[in-house]
Amino acid sequence: MYTFLRSEEFDAWLSALKDKVGLARIIHRIRSAEHGNFGDCEPVGEGVTEMRIHVGPGYRVYYTRRGEVVYLVLLGGDKSSQKRDIKRAIEMARTLDKE
Repeated sequence: MYTFLRSEEFDAWLSALKDKVGLARIIHRIRSAEHGNFGDCEPVGEGVTEMRIHVGPGYRVYYTRRGEVVYLVLLGGDKSSQKRDIKRAIEMARTLDKE
């Protein structure tokens, strides 16, 4: 079993999401990953991985691994903001590495 911690930025994005079906699918995917079923994920650089949720506008959740069983969910977005979100998630991971 894995532990997923969520950043304040991710929680704010998730709370503002108006798509209830998308919200449910995102939460379900994170819970599945907690049990080892990560599904459709791709590394995007510097230890950050993109979890792709194929619903609505194509939601994306960016996370990084911390330790053996702990993951930190950094950021969420969708296909339209993907490039900007990847840059921001990598910046967030770099900041964590410096702390």
